[in-house]
Amino acid sequence: MTWQAWATLAVVLGAMALFASEKLRIDLVALLVLAALVILGIISPVEALSGFSNEATVTVAAMFALSLGIERSGALEPLTRLLMRIRRPWLLTLAMMLVIAPLGAFIKNIALVATFLPLALRVCQRTGTSPARVLMPMAFAAQMGGVCTLIGTSSNLLADSLAQKHGMAAFGVFEFAPLGVALAAVGIVYLMLVGRWLLPREVDTEMPAAVDIGKYVTELEVTEQSSLLGKSIAEARLGERFGVYPLELLRGEKRMWSPRSQQMTAGDVLLVRGDWEKIEDFQRQAGLRNAPESRYPRDADHPRMLVELMVAPASPIDGRSFGETGIGQRHDAVALAIHRRGQVLRDKLSDVNLAVGDVLLVLVDEQGLSSLRNDPAFIVLSEREEAHRTPRKALVAVAIMLGVVLASGLRWLPIPIAAISGATAMALTGCFGRKDVYESMDWKIIVLLGAILPLGLAIEHTGLSATVVGGAMRLVGGHGPLAALLMVYLLTALLTALLTELMGHNPSVVLMVGIAVTVAHAAHVDARPFVVAVAFAAATSFATPVGYPTNTMVYYAGGYRFTDFMKVGIPLILMFCALSMWLIPHFWPFHAVGR
Repeated sequence: MTWQAWATLAVVLGAMALFASEKLRIDLVALLVLAALVILGIISPVEALSGFSNEATVTVAAMFALSLGIERSGALEPLTRLLMRIRRPWLLTLAMMLVIAPLGAFIKNIALVATFLPLALRVCQRTGTSPARVLMPMAFAAQMGGVCTLIGTSSNLLADSLAQKHGMAAFGVFEFAPLGVALAAVGIVYLMLVGRWLLPREVDTEMPAAVDIGKYVTELEVTEQSSLLGKSIAEARLGERFGVYPLELLRGEKRMWSPRSQQMTAGDVLLVRGDWEKIEDFQRQAGLRNAPESRYPRDADHPRMLVELMVAPASPIDGRSFGETGIGQRHDAVALAIHRRGQVLRDKLSDVNLAVGDVLLVLVDEQGLSSLRNDPAFIVLSEREEAHRTPRKALVAVAIMLGVVLASGLRWLPIPIAAISGATAMALTGCFGRKDVYESMDWKIIVLLGAILPLGLAIEHTGLSATVVGGAMRLVGGHGPLAALLMVYLLTALLTALLTELMGHNPSVVLMVGIAVTVAHAAHVDARPFVVAVAFAAATSFATPVGYPTNTMVYYAGGYRFTDFMKVGIPLILMFCALSMWLIPHFWPFHAVGR
């Protein structure tokens, strides 16, 4: 290999190390990769900036806006009301998948799952069903629907854009549909007949208002009237008497070096962990007050309600502390407690850096709750009230989305132009507010796409992809194009499983499309089926809770274990792989004519 190829490989490995360390945001790491490639002279400045003007980057940004318009206009509310009538858990699971899979072909998957997640939790609570029986199939159905159209997921758009740069004809909006629909149908049947028996079956009878989130950590201040005055934590026997477990004793800004033996005084703050109902009982009986709530005056004219919020995937507040989130200023909400799956937090709430999947217990009034529902940083898990939305806006939003699909599907307009026109039409007709689209845009993904695309150019220009392909072709030898296709599919799936937790599934597409095209040329066959294999393998990641953002959302809300995803997801991935090896050459022949 040349020194440029070695340098590119070093940049890739360095980026993966930075992604894994989580010391820098993923978009900042991508920008560092971009700068390194330019400084080393591997790509030109024009090539470095080409990712930000790429059709895939522009289209993904516009599709964010279109999904927002569908969500904010209330277009999905009739479906949610219909699903609320279902009483049988198995029927709810089937109905959820049959609704979400078709919608996932046109609407952002995260927005879909965020809309239907509270509904599923309420139905599970009402029927006494464990949420784990419903939520994983719902998340998988969103992925299955996303691969059915070119605009259903960013990896499809990215694969199409990169394929065009290799001289291939553009994919049609519905060109992926025959394979996608076949896989989705098989996947839904599998989840209903086999997968549902692999899911956790136990039902927790002590579920809170929406879902059994677990044990919260909160701060309780010792008052002058508290029965704990002069007692130590050991003497108070909080665990035995109240079912609440003390973690720390804070006096001012100091942590007591021996909290269990230290006598409590007025103004001390107990950091405790437990079920929220038990914490409230303990607070009343011991004469304590919730420290975060006491910092804010009560307003009798605007009563507040208790609401559970989950930090959403790709949330802009991921990694920020409570104070930096601005939740108090923007929504007039008071955060009372926090739950983090698998961890016992031992810091004051104000010092905790939030992470995706954290569940916050907040006090908020009706107006603040309405604004929280529209905040893409959170998913409201507690029961939602009916929003005051007009049917007209919902119809307008649906009509605009259909217009975008029709204009791009019939090739009246290029996909980016159709998507931008649709987003503009939604803004002009009031389907979302003027500022909403900018606040809800996942800028980390946009920057990541724009900055990571030139890495694919560097891998090809330096000959690194040719080196990888040479080694891979020696493995498959003379076993034919189908063996080469299987190798590309499995390698993409493996890269996606390894990279998605670090930087999303799009980088695996960037790394693999060039390799897939080179493999096809080495095998003397058409490259189109190989690009399709990359797109589908990258967008259907079922084996881990971090394999796809929708998996992460239901992982925390459903109380799953990591192995639950492996038990259900790995057979599904193998099934999709086997079917793809049969169907891809059928829909996209290796020796295509007339392309």
